[in-house]
This record gives sequence, structure tokens and C-alpha cells, in this order.
Amino acid sequence: MTSKVCDSINFINKSFDDGPKNPGENNPSDLLNLVLSKNNCSSDVPKLISDFIALVTLLNGIGSDDNLATDKLVEYAILWLSYKINQKKENKTTRLDDFYTEHIKGNDCYNEHIETNSGSNKIYMEVINEKIESMNIDIKDISNFYDAFKSLCNMYIEVGAENYQCNKCLENAGEFFEKCENVKNAFDINKGSSYLQLWSSLSNDYNIFKQEYIGKCYNVSSLVACPRSSVTKNTLITIAIIFVAASILLGVSYKYSLFGFRKRSQKQHLREMLKK
Repeated sequence: MTSKVCDSINFINKSFDDGPKNPGENNPSDLLNLVLSKNNCSSDVPKLISDFIALVTLLNGIGSDDNLATDKLVEYAILWLSYKINQKKENKTTRLDDFYTEHIKGNDCYNEHIETNSGSNKIYMEVINEKIESMNIDIKDISNFYDAFKSLCNMYIEVGAENYQCNKCLENAGEFFEKCENVKNAFDINKGSSYLQLWSSLSNDYNIFKQEYIGKCYNVSSLVACPRSSVTKNTLITIAIIFVAASILLGVSYKYSLFGFRKRSQKQHLREMLKK
């Protein structure tokens, strides 16, 4: 995780806003022309696919500069994609893999600009395919993780601002705290390993930020989240505790669900044996 990732996502969002004030007037090829040196995509490429291609292209440049793992960069792009899909009220698809297969995987522009092999240190199509197929939770759930991730991005941007003065109060930490609470409280043991994987990834990104902040603001003894509500009047250490406690809770819950599934399977097998 670096501030460059956040800058790339902000660039995509600002350059190609699909909100109520800008309901689709932009030509999808315009953004791709800004990002790609050569764009052969027609103007009828859906905006969401265009944005996704542009974001993957930008993240590829970051990965080669900052030694970020390809798998991690793909995860950031998927979080963003899920968030954008979830924003579209007309979308009836609940599974990311279904949306990707139906709308993106066979798109000519996507296939032209996303590489199909691992010959270089770049995001390639097979990694995207595998990552999306492994996320067996609803688009809405993945989108909730994006909310927390975006709040963490705001923290990176806040601290990385020019002439930033190391304060004891970090403006965006309160929002990040609340978004993490929302993710944790929405957990369901049936969501399984994909949920745990995203939670672990978010936790690691927070730890990277914390170390980066300590390195820059070593003179601040106790960093506090600026209050947004009664739940954010705590230090950032509390956020770390949330990650540890929630990870234990989610992990135990998931293992318990697997144990329950195995017991049900064994009982079913025993009943079948008795019938014979």
C-alpha cells in the first residue's frame, strides 16, 4: 500500500465521475486516451469497463516503481470495481464473478489492453481471473471493504500532504475506525475465507501506514483520532486492537462453521450407511 495507489484511484474517480451530476456524458475513450499511449477502443465501451482498464494500467506503473505485489494491486482494483458496481442501482448481479464473466471478460477492449501472461512484473489477466473467482462473497460485502480502504487512503493523503505538520489528532482516522467497525459488525460466518482474506489485507495495510506515520512523526508520542462521534475518541492503538480482536473472532467463527459443516456431513453419511 502506498499513497500512489490512492492517487491513482482518486484520479480515476475525479476524471470519470458517474454520479448524478454527470450521468454518463463522458466518452469512455477519453479517459483511456489519457492513460494509454494508444487506444483503439470504440466510444461504445461501457464506462465501468473503461475505468477498470485505466485503473489497472495506472496500478501497473505503480507496481513496477514501488515493488508492490501484483496480487495486491489486483485486490485494490477489484475493491474499486465492486464499489462502482454496487453504486449502480440498475445492476441486479450480486456476485462479482458473474458480473465479470458477463460484462468484462469477453470485452474486446479489455482483452486488447490487459496482458495474458506473467512475462513481466505487471497485472495480467490470469491473476485477475483467479482473484475474482476466489472472492465468493457478494459485491455489496466487497464494497464495504472499499469504504474502509478509501478511508485509509484519506489517511495516507492527509499525512503525505506537502508541509504536513505532525499533529496528535489525525482527521481521517475517526472515519477509518467507523468503517472498520461497520465491516466487522457485518460479518457472517457463512461468508468464510474470502471475508477473512480481505480483513487480513486491510489490517496489513493499516500496519504499513502506522509504521510509515511513526517514521515521519516520531516526535508525536500519542496519535489520537479527531472525534467524529463517541466511538472515535480513542488512539490509533485502539484501531490495531480492533483488527487483532476481530481477526481472532472471525477466525474462530469460520473454524467453528467448518467444524459444524464437517459434523453435519458425518451425520448425513452415518444416516445413509444405516439405510443400507
